Amino acid sequence: MPSIPNLTPDMRVIPESAWKHSAFVEDGLSGVCNGLEQPRKQQRSDLNGPVDNNNIPETKKVASFPSFVAVPGPCEPEDLIDGIIFAANYLGSTQLLSERNPSKNIRMMQAQEAVSRVKNSEGDAQTLTEVDLFISTQRIKVLNADTQETMMDHALRTISYIADIGNIVVLMARRRMPRSASQDCIETTPGAQEGKKQYKMICHVFESEDAQLIAQSIGQAFSVAYQEFLRANGINPEDLSQKEYSDIINTQEMYNDDLIHFSNSENCKELQLEKHKGEILGVVVVESGWGSILPTVILANMMNGGPAARSGKLSIGDQIMSINGTSLVGLPLATCQGIIKGLKNQTQVKLNIVSCPPVTTVLIKRPDLKYQLGFSVQNGIICSLMRGGIAERGGVRVGHRIIEINGQSVVATAHEKIVQALSNSVGEIHMKTMPAAMFRLLTGQETPLYI
Repeated sequence: MPSIPNLTPDMRVIPESAWKHSAFVEDGLSGVCNGLEQPRKQQRSDLNGPVDNNNIPETKKVASFPSFVAVPGPCEPEDLIDGIIFAANYLGSTQLLSERNPSKNIRMMQAQEAVSRVKNSEGDAQTLTEVDLFISTQRIKVLNADTQETMMDHALRTISYIADIGNIVVLMARRRMPRSASQDCIETTPGAQEGKKQYKMICHVFESEDAQLIAQSIGQAFSVAYQEFLRANGINPEDLSQKEYSDIINTQEMYNDDLIHFSNSENCKELQLEKHKGEILGVVVVESGWGSILPTVILANMMNGGPAARSGKLSIGDQIMSINGTSLVGLPLATCQGIIKGLKNQTQVKLNIVSCPPVTTVLIKRPDLKYQLGFSVQNGIICSLMRGGIAERGGVRVGHRIIEINGQSVVATAHEKIVQALSNSVGEIHMKTMPAAMFRLLTGQETPLYI
């Protein structure tokens, strides 16, 4: 992680890529454990260095394992863990549309545009609000200096960039939207390249004599947070070698039973189901999990006597590719459920499925204990995954419950023992997993809601 670069004589930008290894990038999966908000939480253990928690499926590419490099800064690490405060004047905020990973030059222009917008909106009659900027390894808060009321509160992982321009600080954060309104997060602007998604970015503008120190302190906070996270999980930051890990990754082939299974035409079926008008299909579907070759819904349960069960053609674990010609691949779970609910008044349903067992086989190849596995576990459930790491190459999926490790069942095993078994495993690590929601249904922990 490089030190803060001097990009122009009067401006510096700390880019997202400089701290992406800190695993503070927000993810895009409902119910997935996120980043390092509470790195010491006992029931969550990261078996990786960093996790890129932008868990949105995209074209697979090898990602180098980020090594730890301390970022110099003006603060004592212990102070950043507790939190430090800088005095500043809040000038205003504005919203920009941005590509997910723009260049540094574009970020510089965005910061300057944000300052220009805020200043122009107020003109000569601009009023200043005195604030306290609270910076810690977990979050950045903006407090009213007089009342100490919280005006803004951003988890550190949501901060994309910080720029200081003279005595001005621009804090850029990804805008969080409700899950139901996630479509609103992405827009297309006139003139934008076709296929380029635009994301909403909120930019806060502050004025302070300590602008440079504020920017440096935030950059240092990411470094300290990552270092604390590694040590809390028994990892010596100095042991991380980017080149060694990259070399290991480049020698490993993708292992995934799905690849072989989906390419076998005998497993791909087109089914015709008969049902009564007004009758529900009588199924429960769950997500296949981020990391699957073809992300779609999995049949997790069938209602006794319902059309799906009566047909005798479906089994728990089957992945549904399409319904009546509408592909479900890549669609959110709620959308797939809506399509199935829309079948209520139909008497015939055509399904394209891939017949799959409910349990997924995983093979992780770990040549040495110094190489982190690249995923995190909470109570037996895989809750985050490093893109391009050895775990992803081995077929690990976010949202799956670990059933077996190296031939030993871990269904009733305590969280700490699961973590210990994985942490101490080297060579070929064989695991069996299934979607956590399916596991809860099959073990009677949840009541199925049929659609």
